[in-house]
Amino acid sequence: MGIQNLFAAGGIVMWPLLGFSILAVALIIERVRFWLKLNNRQGRVIKEVLKLYRLDNVVGAIELLRQNADLPLARVFLAALELEEPTPEEFRLALESEAQAEIPILKRFQNIFDTIIGLAPLLGLLGTVLGLITSFASLDIGDVGGTKTAGVTAGISEALVSTAAGLIVAIFTLFFANSFRGLYTRQMALFQEYGGQLELLYRRRYEKGERTYASAR
Repeated sequence: MGIQNLFAAGGIVMWPLLGFSILAVALIIERVRFWLKLNNRQGRVIKEVLKLYRLDNVVGAIELLRQNADLPLARVFLAALELEEPTPEEFRLALESEAQAEIPILKRFQNIFDTIIGLAPLLGLLGTVLGLITSFASLDIGDVGGTKTAGVTAGISEALVSTAAGLIVAIFTLFFANSFRGLYTRQMALFQEYGGQLELLYRRRYEKGERTYASAR
């Protein structure tokens, strides 16, 4: 069955399903590029920043963060390190508040994915119901077993195309949406891990009176 035949069999709901599939593919490509960038660069950059900070090279750490300000965790670190002589509590609050601000960026398009996952099967079911209504409306009770009945059977088979299309769109989108949720969860764990390391280093410097802040650069 060709594409044109599929659309003819599935009915009018095949067009919104096509729109959903195109939208899902476009957003998935954007998210894949986003997460590949994070996985390839962020861990390396943050480890280097922590290394510089341990060596008391605060200026170098801040400069490296500014060069990689397109990374979420780099922005979180900058929010704390650029404060003017903060207390450890203020430093921690800066890390936490900026981490919260990064959540919408990490979860971007998640609501759209959820909408497609929920609506695509329903649209497919609607197409099937409409197809069944049309098929049974054309049924002649007095012609049971005749040519019209055979046409109704074929119509029912074709009407199921829309349900299959809706399920395919939903399953495809669900696979990637769940993958992105897993990456988001892992990213938040890294926020806590690396943020905790930076906070610990700052507390040690603060307690020792080594207050080399961003203002000293």
